[in-house]
Amino acid sequence: MDKTLYDEYDGIIIGLLLCNGGDKVVAQYALSGYDQPIGVSDYQLSKAIPENLKSALPTVAEVEEELNRIMNI
Repeated sequence: MDKTLYDEYDGIIIGLLLCNGGDKVVAQYALSGYDQPIGVSDYQLSKAIPENLKSALPTVAEVEEELNRIMNI
């Protein structure tokens, strides 16, 4: 991300990394230059979202659909 989207006025880019499975090429590229310890795990947010907030967020399928649409442009 830093190499692709970095501007001279930006600090280190921090964001949400979405991976489909364990694609090590994507993870390595996104984390290149990061020199701090990091843990990687599988986390399912849908189990942690309170019921009253679930309707305010897109579903996993909607997020995947939008990402596929953007990547196919």
